[in-house]
Order: sequence, then C-alpha cells, then structure tokens
Amino acid sequence: MSKPNLEIFSETLQKIAETDKDLYVVTSDSRGSGKLVPFGQKFPKQIVEVGIAEQNLVGVATGLAAMGKKAFAVSPACFLTARALEQIKNDVCYSDNPVKLIGISAGVSYGALGTTHHSLHDFAVLRAINNITIVAPADNYETEEAIKVATLLDKPVYIRFGKKSMPVNLDAEDAVFQFGKGRTIRQGSDLTFIATGEAVLPAFEAAKKLSKENNIEATVVSMHTIKPLDTELIAKLAENGKPIITVEEHSIYGGLGEAVGSFLMQNGFRNKFKIVGLPDDHTVSGSQNEIFEHYGISEKGLSELAMSLL
Repeated sequence: MSKPNLEIFSETLQKIAETDKDLYVVTSDSRGSGKLVPFGQKFPKQIVEVGIAEQNLVGVATGLAAMGKKAFAVSPACFLTARALEQIKNDVCYSDNPVKLIGISAGVSYGALGTTHHSLHDFAVLRAINNITIVAPADNYETEEAIKVATLLDKPVYIRFGKKSMPVNLDAEDAVFQFGKGRTIRQGSDLTFIATGEAVLPAFEAAKKLSKENNIEATVVSMHTIKPLDTELIAKLAENGKPIITVEEHSIYGGLGEAVGSFLMQNGFRNKFKIVGLPDDHTVSGSQNEIFEHYGISEKGLSELAMSLL
C-alpha cells in the first residue's frame, strides 16, 4: 500500500536503529510532522529535540557525526536550508562531517501557508556547495533505499520529502537504487521526461496519457539524485535528438532543469528542451495539487507541453 515517503523514512530508521545504536535523530520541534513519534517512543535515548532552532539542529547533529554517530537532522526543508545554510556549508560540508540532512514538507507541500513555507530554493543553494549529495525520492522504494544508502555513506547527504502518499514503486523491474544513477521507469522513443521527487508521478501519468490518446511514447526518468547528476544517462537519452522536458517541484532557477540544460549545452546536444518548475514570481497559494495544476506540473499540463514541442 502506498504511503507518504516520510512514513517510509521513519519506518526505515526504526528498522536500522533496532541493531544500530549509533543511529541518532535530531529534530527541531518536528518529530510529529516528520513522522518520528514512533521512533522517539521506541528509541528515546537516540532522539534529540532542540526546539525551533535550526542552526542548533545542524550543530548538534554535526557534533554527533564528528563523534562517529550516524546523525539524521530533521526539519522542514524551507527552514533547514535557509536558516541553517551557514552551518550546513561550514560545519557539515566544509568540515566533512557525514550528517544526513532531511528536509521535510519540501517544495510546496505546505500549500496555502505560502511562500514563507515553500522550499523552492533548496536544490539551488545546496548545489552551489561542494561535498554534498542531494536526493529527492519519487516513491516508497526509492525512499527506503535512499535512507539505507545514506546511513552507510560517510559523507554529507540532503534528502527532501513531501507530505502526500506516493506510489510503492514506479519501476516494476526493481532496478538497483544507487546515488548518482537515475532510474528509467518508462521507455519511449519520441521524447523524454526527466523528473525528480514528487514531480515524477505527474510526468509518468502524462507519458501514459500521451501513449493512450496520441500514440506518442515517452521515456520517463526518476532523477532522484540531483547531485551528483547522472550525466552518462542524460547523454544517452539525448543521442536521439528528441525533445527533453525536465520536471521539478522547485524554482526553474538553479535546480534539476538548469543542471540538465547546462550539461546538454556544454556537450554539444541541441535537443528541444524545456524546464518545468515554479517561475520567478510570487507563488500562488493553494494545495500542492492546485499549485501543481496551476504551473503545469500535471498530467494535462505536461502532455500538452510535450505535444507542443513535437
């Protein structure tokens, strides 16, 4: 049964903590929204609450990591990657402390709370900092695997999660999950959607709509790792010269789209190319689904865009 990726995150941490007493969770008044209440009840000595103090959150997690603990710092993505950016840059990345930064309620998950609670900048600011892996899982499978891999990885990682229920596994073949390697969840020859996080599902639905109604077959890639980017896969997808559309729950500036576009331009590819995300404008308020629909991150919007490029 499909669940919010945050629930899978919490359940996976609990499984790991059963046998690994070095795993610690640090939260900033977010154990409820982070689905971590069960973790705290089962492992009260392995969870630290710092209150609404994101800079302290990262500092405490850094101290734990520096002492050999597997520290997960959990906070709303909008605050974690803005208020604590200096600590992420200096204490975590520059000092090479393997903290696992978990941005919850990412993108426009907070809906009507508006721009103050949207995190449409996190890919951009963290891509500009060296020594950090950036991940946005698209389904429950990718979430579980991302947490398992991150726990064992001796370097900084940022993983962002939304709030709504996501598919169990968009790739029926259960392709091996690996940081830095995109998952091709649908094969097609007419165009390619490269999406990340919760934007993968509407791209997948758009591809099915195009196939059913227009006999157009689209490849869909879950580019769960924004950094390091799977440029080998992107080059392979671009070789046929067909259109490429990137889709993300992030600003059109500095995220997946610009990373893909930069690689294509610098390596001589001239495919028709479009970035779908949130524009440089005052974001409309509403539910996540309403905001997605407004900006074309939807089955209808993406299929219509694909037709226009073809």
